[in-house]
Amino acid sequence: MTTSVRDPAGAPGAARSPRALVAASVGNFIEWYEFGVYGYLATVVARNFFTPDGGDGAEALVRTYAAFALAFFFRPVGAVVFGRLGDRIGRRPTLILVLSLMTGATTLMGLLPTYAVAGAAAPWLLTALRVVQGLSAGGEFGGAVAVLTESAPPGRRGLYGAWQSFTVALGLLAGAGAAALVATALTGPQVEAWGWRLPFLLALPLGLTALWLRLALEETPAFRRARATAPAARPAASAREAAVAVVLGAGRLMAWSAAGYTFLVVLPSYLQASLGASLREALAATVVANLGFAAAILPAGALSDRVGRRAVMVSGALLAAVAALPLLRLLQAPDAPPWAKGVAVAAAGAVVGLMAGPGPAMLAEMFPTRVRHTGLGVTYALANAVFSGCAGLLVTELARRTGSADVPAYYVIVCCAVGTLALATLRGDDHRRALRE
Repeated sequence: MTTSVRDPAGAPGAARSPRALVAASVGNFIEWYEFGVYGYLATVVARNFFTPDGGDGAEALVRTYAAFALAFFFRPVGAVVFGRLGDRIGRRPTLILVLSLMTGATTLMGLLPTYAVAGAAAPWLLTALRVVQGLSAGGEFGGAVAVLTESAPPGRRGLYGAWQSFTVALGLLAGAGAAALVATALTGPQVEAWGWRLPFLLALPLGLTALWLRLALEETPAFRRARATAPAARPAASAREAAVAVVLGAGRLMAWSAAGYTFLVVLPSYLQASLGASLREALAATVVANLGFAAAILPAGALSDRVGRRAVMVSGALLAAVAALPLLRLLQAPDAPPWAKGVAVAAAGAVVGLMAGPGPAMLAEMFPTRVRHTGLGVTYALANAVFSGCAGLLVTELARRTGSADVPAYYVIVCCAVGTLALATLRGDDHRRALRE
């Protein structure tokens, strides 16, 4: 699926304004702000929704991550449903719809009654909202990346696509910051009783601002041309070819998904559950890791426009595999200086950024315009459902059963090793080729 055609990015009317760039990527900020908040406050959520009568805390955390994973498995469904809408009626209306769903579900989560009030209905209500979030998130990525890459000037597709990942990093940072602020400003009992709700409720004003920006978003010239082209004039991709592209793309995202969620989201709860860190210490470590992540994304995307997606992403996967175990051992060392731990987690975040920067453009280059929203959305959702959504559940359960504190490192090493093989199949000149129409 790599036939080259005229590059639409330089066509007159391409949406290149800063407002269009922000409008296309702002939904990812909301999405990952919420997913980050849920991950960072997982231990508090577990006690409020999954631990009736003071049950086992580790078991409650596993159930919390099960709800977390369930939302990820609904992402591929959302990617198909909303991706088909985006490829038929347009990127803009679809992105407005999924943003509205995500904002509404996140806000309602902050208003839910806990187990102490609603009994067994509480975890089911929480899980239902997680499903809505998963569906909307599944449609968000494909539309946002399609707009960003189809709007990019020639030779800057990697940089423009990297803005999707960059707003993910900003969302995770905002989620960590909101959780850390609540944990710092309030006492432990206050956080448990009502303070955990505040970061979720903050999604409402954030979402309304994002919706205002999206309402002004223009459709991309590439989509307008694809819709105007007669179906008979377009070469039809076989179902088998599309399926192969999705599976191969998910393999290419394997290292990014596993390392990203292990280092950037699972880390706080792991530090608390396995190493006895406080909520504040765990959140501080996560903020530092996400700062490193954010700092590397845009440079990595720009670098991939010069040397290729393969070189940058393979480097990131290999570095993540090599660094995983030393990082965990350093965090486990009680006599290691705090600055060393800070540098280590920031470096781990930066390594993930090497894969997250070029990743969106790499996916966009795998699919033609007429199925790009669906194709790259399903690929991304599938990879995240398997390798990110299950990370917290798998790591927590394996650590509990084996008693090993190194389980997260082994998970990253295996996923990065396999992901590197898939990334090696990329062509070195894909970044110079035009997007397929």
